Amino acid sequence: MAARLTGHLCDVAGLRLGHWTDSRRPTGCSVVLCPQGVTAGVDVRGAAPGSRETDLLRPENTVQQVHALLLSGGSAFGLDAASGVMRWLRERGHGLAVGPARVPIVPAAVIFDLWLGDPALTPDADAGYAACEAASVMPPPTPQRGSVGAGAGATVGKLLGPQGAMKGGLGMASLRVGATTLSALAVVNAVGDVVDPASGRILAGARGEDGRPRGTVQALLQGAAPIRPIAGAATTLAVVATDARLDKAQATKLAQMAHDGLARSIHPVHQPSDGDIVFSLATGASGPADLGLLGVMAAEALAAAVVDAVRSASGLPGLPSAGELG
Repeated sequence: MAARLTGHLCDVAGLRLGHWTDSRRPTGCSVVLCPQGVTAGVDVRGAAPGSRETDLLRPENTVQQVHALLLSGGSAFGLDAASGVMRWLRERGHGLAVGPARVPIVPAAVIFDLWLGDPALTPDADAGYAACEAASVMPPPTPQRGSVGAGAGATVGKLLGPQGAMKGGLGMASLRVGATTLSALAVVNAVGDVVDPASGRILAGARGEDGRPRGTVQALLQGAAPIRPIAGAATTLAVVATDARLDKAQATKLAQMAHDGLARSIHPVHQPSDGDIVFSLATGASGPADLGLLGVMAAEALAAAVVDAVRSASGLPGLPSAGELG
């Protein structure tokens, strides 16, 4: 990556992003609203995903568009928040016309953050509704990122034991090539370390006795014993969005290619305990674009969003942030 990318998911016109963050413990949810309906795809690489309505995004299946995406903390309990997103959309007349009804299509995915605070406190339908209320067409002067929404309870560097983990979070980046804009959002709750692709420096990850990142991959190759994480206890969720025109098969391929951005910035990634999922959205406003170029853009933007997530995060007791360690 030649330069640090910045930006916001809503640099792709027509998308709205809102967060709900629990004040009682580190958890929350984030919603991407596209009530007009946009083409979507998904690619699941983690071995322990927590998700809802991802099968309908398969290219051979009937439904062509979605009206929102939900990313949430709370493990499988957090999937309840999608019901609140559906309620918000239905009240405003949005959704797929099915006979006399309109059914909002809201795929969702979750991270595990139940080990921080009271595990009985998880995002619910009211939380999803509140995230929709908070969504805005344009990002605020200081866009919320880091320890907000679904990133509030995110952590990284847990493969050598949770006692050495650091704070993860929610990050964003965007770029424009010609007439095409592509943006990315990442909720980074990885079992591995987050690495700056430009320098190879570990920004946040498993800490050694000196309190600084020790390098999970290097430690494993030198004989360190990994713990046996709970399945699904670590996950990176991502959204890549573009204003290019894509069909469902192309949107699926875009999500697949975007995973390269996770591989560049998270070491190791796609582990048995990870539930890594990348969604893609295509509004079509800028017309057709080369899918190969979009894949390059998606990987670059997503790697930058992962880095932004840990750089923007705020630490918790026993879980320092990258900014605190310098």
